[in-house]
Amino acid sequence: MRRTGVIFEELPKATIVSVSRPETGDISPILLSYTIELQYKQFKWRLLKRASQVLYLQFALRKRAIIEDFHDKQEQVKEWLQYLGIVDQTVMEQDDEEPDDGPVPLHHEDSVKNRYVPSVAALSIIRPSLGGQQSIADRAKVTMQGYLNHFLGNLDIVNSQEVCKFLEVSKLSFLQEYGPKLKEGYVMVNHLSNISQDSDVSCFPCNWFHCCDNNQKKVWAVLKPGFLAFLDDPFNNKPLDIIIFDILPSSNGETKIYLADPIKEHNPLRYTFKVSSGNRSILLRTTSSAKVKAWVTAINEASLRPLEGWCCPHRFGSFAPIRGLTEDGSQAQWFVDGQAAFEAIATSIQDAKSEIFITGWWLCPELYLRRPFHSFSTSQLDSLLEEKAKQGVQIYVLLYKEVSLALKINSLYSMRRLLKIHENVRVLRYPDHFAARVYLWSHHEKLVIIDYKICYIGGLDLCFGRYDTPEHEVGDCPSVIWPGKDYYNPRESEPNSWEDTMRDELDRKKYPRMPWHDVHCALWGPPCRDIARHFVQRWNHAKRTKAPNEHAIPLLMPHHHMVIPHYMGRSKEIDIDEKKDEDKRKEIDIQDSFFSESPMQDIPLLIPQEADGPVTSNGDHTNLSENSPLLSQKLGHETLVSDSHMKGFQDEVVPLNLGAQSVVDTLDDWWETPEGTNDDTTLEYGQVGPHTTCHCQVIRSVSQWSAGTSQPEESIHTAYCSLIEKAKHFIYIENQFFISGLAGDDIIQNRILEALYRRILQAHKEQKDFRVIIVMPLLPGFQGGLDDGGAATVRALTHWQYRTISKEQHSILHNLEAKLGPKTHDYISFYGLRSHGRLYENGPVATSQVYVHSKLMIIDDRVAFIGSSNINDRSLLGLRDSEIGVLIEDKEYVESLMNGKLWKAGKFSYSLRCSLWSEHLGLHTGEISKISDPVADTTYKDLWSATAKENTRIYHEVFACIPNDQIHSRAALRQSMVQWKEKLGHTTIDLGIAPDKLVCHENGEIKTIDPIERLKSVKGHLVSFPLEFMREEDLRPAVIESEFYVSPQVYH
Repeated sequence: MRRTGVIFEELPKATIVSVSRPETGDISPILLSYTIELQYKQFKWRLLKRASQVLYLQFALRKRAIIEDFHDKQEQVKEWLQYLGIVDQTVMEQDDEEPDDGPVPLHHEDSVKNRYVPSVAALSIIRPSLGGQQSIADRAKVTMQGYLNHFLGNLDIVNSQEVCKFLEVSKLSFLQEYGPKLKEGYVMVNHLSNISQDSDVSCFPCNWFHCCDNNQKKVWAVLKPGFLAFLDDPFNNKPLDIIIFDILPSSNGETKIYLADPIKEHNPLRYTFKVSSGNRSILLRTTSSAKVKAWVTAINEASLRPLEGWCCPHRFGSFAPIRGLTEDGSQAQWFVDGQAAFEAIATSIQDAKSEIFITGWWLCPELYLRRPFHSFSTSQLDSLLEEKAKQGVQIYVLLYKEVSLALKINSLYSMRRLLKIHENVRVLRYPDHFAARVYLWSHHEKLVIIDYKICYIGGLDLCFGRYDTPEHEVGDCPSVIWPGKDYYNPRESEPNSWEDTMRDELDRKKYPRMPWHDVHCALWGPPCRDIARHFVQRWNHAKRTKAPNEHAIPLLMPHHHMVIPHYMGRSKEIDIDEKKDEDKRKEIDIQDSFFSESPMQDIPLLIPQEADGPVTSNGDHTNLSENSPLLSQKLGHETLVSDSHMKGFQDEVVPLNLGAQSVVDTLDDWWETPEGTNDDTTLEYGQVGPHTTCHCQVIRSVSQWSAGTSQPEESIHTAYCSLIEKAKHFIYIENQFFISGLAGDDIIQNRILEALYRRILQAHKEQKDFRVIIVMPLLPGFQGGLDDGGAATVRALTHWQYRTISKEQHSILHNLEAKLGPKTHDYISFYGLRSHGRLYENGPVATSQVYVHSKLMIIDDRVAFIGSSNINDRSLLGLRDSEIGVLIEDKEYVESLMNGKLWKAGKFSYSLRCSLWSEHLGLHTGEISKISDPVADTTYKDLWSATAKENTRIYHEVFACIPNDQIHSRAALRQSMVQWKEKLGHTTIDLGIAPDKLVCHENGEIKTIDPIERLKSVKGHLVSFPLEFMREEDLRPAVIESEFYVSPQVYH
């Protein structure tokens, strides 16, 4: 029969490990200390208890049994005390090691019979013994073991509050998803003034000296490897507060910075220590200096323990370690374009069992995740969330609160719409710009996390305009795929209101939609939980900063049995369906559960979950190298780069040589096919990638304003530069922006451009082939033509991009051409994407850029970065926009080629690149071999570059579309616009409408053809980036434009 409302479902085991005596000459057994090792299921922990504390426990248990019996209470207490030889004035003084529990509520439902308390077994430890010190210790050890066996042999006694406090356990102790059992106990805090507290509960010796502050409140502290949580008492599992451990500031000089430090008080009766993490610092008090020392030691050890070590920076300065070094379940899968990603997200939402976390720059509740929308009427995001919320799934949504004068994403409408769905949907918008003094920066991550089991990360927001297919169609009339405002072209118009979502914003017969190209990724295992930890950190920071006293939403924690990962040995995961029966048996009564009904008090603080790892807490950690061949031998491939920026810190998870060698440096001579290697013809190159095991590391850009960290983290920036530096053969980049600086640039601070510049010069010096291919939007995706009066933002962004690429002395092409001349373009080249089609049957032929929104880098077909971060200062410096991404290093390989030589390409990276290139080049099944070698001239020059040039030429013949290399000034742009408008009567903002008939010259004759016939020669979507466009113009905002008075940092 299931036991409800208890901590122990089965009996724990206790072993007396050692007995120690005081240094004084007194050898009384009452002064002995016992080291007790306890085990409950797979959890182990150790306690150090003095005999007086055991006696205090004995007294408390007997006292409760007597009170509950209500029979001859006075006589029994007196008789029991006399029998033990204890008088009131001798033993029951509370020493500095006894619990400071105060009165506890009684469990009247438990019978006296079930609470039988042994007494005879305890007598030997308090009565004087004769003999030498060793014989006394030996006898005390045997006697104490017998006593523990007595009261630990009764499940009712074990679950009493007295015993649970003595054993330092609570309802959070054995929830497997939060990691091993560490230190717990009562502490006093003064920042939780809303906690109800009995007036007669105070810490010793306040009753005599009144030394405590009236605001001090007693709470039960639970230490876990990743956080310190505070509960009302051990039997209350709702957190009053939580400190999430984060990277500590670098130590200054000889002063080392710790997570916890003792505080020297002026009042000698106050024993205080401080815990500082992120931008938070909390003072805690206990009842003795020994307890302060124990807490400080335990907290600092927990913060640095493997596998995570959350307080030390890991590779690239990231908060998260490298995952997948052991068989820990780290897996990844890529998705190209919105159709594939949204289908997967919808399926995962429908499969959710316990909780869903969502955050994004923009979220549209009415977004259809499946198309055609008429066939999937229930696939709207709000409908999917409503279905799960009604099933009890808890949904947490973090929205970026925009500056409404600058952006029209209307997060207030989204929040109100979401809150109407169900009470299980909770929404926070952040930041409050005035209070936080954050006006220029945004929350830019795009995350969906399901049950801590699967996470979706990348460039796709769940909003209008993002759904697209590999064909990147420009028209949809009548509406089938893109209903209402989802038919989206921000170059033409941004809707003033998003509320009437099914009403068209654009005239579908006149204007094309702007196709959207993006890359997304799914993660399983520890990296998923690392990203969930990031979400929780942001949620708690937003809650404390914006809504500390919000009463509309209760303070909640998730059901422990609903969380997917379970500690079953090292790094195993059990599907929730397989655990259903066991979960039902172990389910805690609803009145005590984390999602039980509670007063409407506050927005919930979410406790982050630990990634898989050992759950012992006795200081004995499993040696990773014993279980992993990867770590126990000299590696055939090493971790990517050294951490020169880490100032002595090392990733405790990775006992590797983090030297300058990279993955790609050591694999050149490793020609033996590893186990599991496939021929590349066995892989498929659609829009959904293979499910692969891999090394994963979560990296991010955050700071105090965005996540409450004590210092900025720019691990994405560091990783980018390090990966570029160590690349061996080629670098492939897709990004929404490309704004970076060379060394010495006083304006642009990120140094991705410098890393590329140096790597190309190195390749030229070594006379080695090396390719850098960058695919980006042809124009910024903001409203307005380049010459329009209200398009200063578009012009400013265009300026900063050309300043990086080809214009002025700061650009990479300018500097490379000065050293390499024409050979520059053998090393680096820039491209965009474009599509075309009829707006409706027999309607006009239109074109639009395919807006490249992906944030992707692939190195040597072995390493891939996918995330939310653009290549600009906003995304990379940490202090500005918040971003997150994942670095994926392949563990599975396929046979391929690199510059004409055999090459072991990573299954994830290689398949992703081939999928992207197949789409961009318009390749068909069976043509993958044409792009298997990305460096060879037959691929880079004869196929990739040649296709881009030919497509560009055809588009210019048909449309003369903007941007192009023939227009060097705003005057030339105006002239071209006037000519085409006079010729066509109507065109788009970027000259995207073709004439009815195209005049062409062939063999000296003038012919007219249907433009669609000429466009049949276009292959794929790849076009050349127009490097000469607007070369004569300074596109920065003019004095008469309002954008002139905005900080230039907004644009770069």
